[in-house]
Amino acid sequence: MLPTSSSPCIAITKIAETREFYLKHLGANVTFDCGWYINISLGDSVTLQFMAPQEGQVPCNPAGLMYNFRVNDVDQEYDVLMQSGLVPIMPLEDHPWGDRGFAVQDPNGVTLYIYSDREPSAEFKQYFKAKISRAVTPNPSLEPTR
Repeated sequence: MLPTSSSPCIAITKIAETREFYLKHLGANVTFDCGWYINISLGDSVTLQFMAPQEGQVPCNPAGLMYNFRVNDVDQEYDVLMQSGLVPIMPLEDHPWGDRGFAVQDPNGVTLYIYSDREPSAEFKQYFKAKISRAVTPNPSLEPTR
C-alpha cells in the first residue's frame, strides 16, 4: 500500500474545547466543522480529525495516545506554548535517542510531544535504519485486478 496521506481521527466528547485548544495554543486552522466533526490543519501537511461518538460508538480513551510533532525550533515553540498558558507534562530536555522535546496534553488527555531532531548518542545511533526509498517500481502482483 502506498497511501497519499494519513491522518488520525478520534471520537471524543469535548469537540468545542478541542477546537478552541488547537486554535488558541497551536495556531491550527479549522478546515471542516459540522459541529460534531472537525478537521484541523497544522501547517501544510498535518491534519487531525475529531468527532463526537455516533450511535453505538464508544469515545476514545486517550490514555497512552500520543501525537508527535517535529518542529524546526523546539525552544521557540516551548516559549510560545508556555506563554499561552499551557503547562508541560514533560519538561523540555535533550534525549539520547536524537531529539530535544517536551510534552503537553490537549483537553481530551492526548499527549502532544513536540520536538526537534538532535544528533543521537552513540548508544542510539546503532538503531537508526537507512531510509528506504519508495520511489521504486510497484510490484505488479500487488496491483488490483480489473
